[in-house]
Amino acid sequence: MSEELEQLRSQLREWLDQNAPKDWRESASSHALFAEQQRAWFRKLVDAGYGIPHWPAGWPGGGRSLAEQKVIYEELARADAPRLLLTFVSTYHAFATLHECANDDQRDRLLPGILEGEIWCQGFSEPNAGSDLAAVRTKATRKGDVYIVEGQKVWSTMAQYADRCLLLTRTSDDGPKQAGLTYFLLDMKTPGVSVRPIHQIQGDEEFAEIFLDNVEIPVSERVGEEGQGWAVAQATLASERGLTLMELAYRMRGNLFRLADTIEKRGRSEDCGIQRDLGRLATQVDAVCALADRFLQKRMDDEERIGDASIVKNAYSRALRAWADLGVRVDGYSGQYRQAITFGDLNTGNWMADFMNSYAWTIAGGSEEVQRNIIAERMLEMPREPKNWTLS
Repeated sequence: MSEELEQLRSQLREWLDQNAPKDWRESASSHALFAEQQRAWFRKLVDAGYGIPHWPAGWPGGGRSLAEQKVIYEELARADAPRLLLTFVSTYHAFATLHECANDDQRDRLLPGILEGEIWCQGFSEPNAGSDLAAVRTKATRKGDVYIVEGQKVWSTMAQYADRCLLLTRTSDDGPKQAGLTYFLLDMKTPGVSVRPIHQIQGDEEFAEIFLDNVEIPVSERVGEEGQGWAVAQATLASERGLTLMELAYRMRGNLFRLADTIEKRGRSEDCGIQRDLGRLATQVDAVCALADRFLQKRMDDEERIGDASIVKNAYSRALRAWADLGVRVDGYSGQYRQAITFGDLNTGNWMADFMNSYAWTIAGGSEEVQRNIIAERMLEMPREPKNWTLS
């Protein structure tokens, strides 16, 4: 660790001690308070130069190296500061799409708005197009200077708060499925757009459905040429891996004290079986942090391989499941009737909510089965999985 990085860590740690919200978990029980708090925290981080370290130089706090970004996310996790859930799609997915694939006019118009508080959502998944993104059926038909869009999107994170949407549509049925996709930047206030939050089993409404009924999108809001949507979507999705997984792993390790507190409160401190399971979990979480660190180091050294992120993703998902499972077992009946924390973090200590949420993480960001296929086929060069299985 260089002197410059240690200085950054010291400065950020001091700043977080003075500025990080202390009661954010309580505020997360209200949708309105959650949104207000998230916007205020993002604005404070941006003003201090810590909100968008992955953006290029010239933006507030941008142009930082991966090593500097790692320090920032480590310290945010150590301080148990709120994760930027509301602005995540804006600062990662929307930024990457605009920065890498949009034209100058689109970048100049839309990037400053993100720092001013505009919220973006992602309109990719559909009822019949989840893990198979190329199966998108939302139809966009060009009529003069506009496209008329009809369809439905689902599992769109925070869409009920969004001002704009990264929208993937189908403009052609000719050729391979990927060849007929086109990408748009949708203003969510456009007539014909309606949003319905999805009430989840643990009490959250983190996702929403988006309905598109004769929605007109100007041709000027298309990203790339017609039929290039698949390539643009890959740029969008590639933006979040690495630092996000590392931050989540460090947050889980930092929250192990919640398990220790529950064990003590339930009088299980002398239970050898519980102590054994806690030790195993702590080792598992440390291993995930080490995998995330190694993955990021490979990226910094330009040695990253296809499949490296999948290894970290699966290791984190399994550790998260084990973490929540132990909490539910230790807390007993009392842990099963507490009210869920709306938009809570993944390691809240509200054990039943954490337990149910942990299962979603084996699907979110690419299911565990998909990640295994990537590792087997792309990294280990094993034969591809047959498209059609038949049982003899």
